[in-house]
Amino acid sequence: MPKVTYIEHNGTTHEIEVPTGENVMRGALYNNVEGIVGECGGALSCATCHCYVDEAWMDKVGGPSSDTESELLEQASAEVKPNSRLSCQIDMSDALDGLIVHLPESQY
Repeated sequence: MPKVTYIEHNGTTHEIEVPTGENVMRGALYNNVEGIVGECGGALSCATCHCYVDEAWMDKVGGPSSDTESELLEQASAEVKPNSRLSCQIDMSDALDGLIVHLPESQY
């Protein structure tokens, strides 16, 4: 099963197995990782699962997957950077085994 490393704003690290086909947001929620709220449950209607994909993974993960994701990122409370993504839009696959995401200080 592929693993994701979530790095909280304070530096706390969580390495979690996330099933193939599941998204990065749910991996965090199911394992009580602080820093991802996922208020809309992954329905792509909020920005409370904002994360920063580690620079080393940007080529594999890529940028926002839709105009809707880009628009929602503009509403994120934390600074939006070139590596910003909504974690509900990053589906895990074997190719993403070892993915590292950094979490903003706040989702509100």
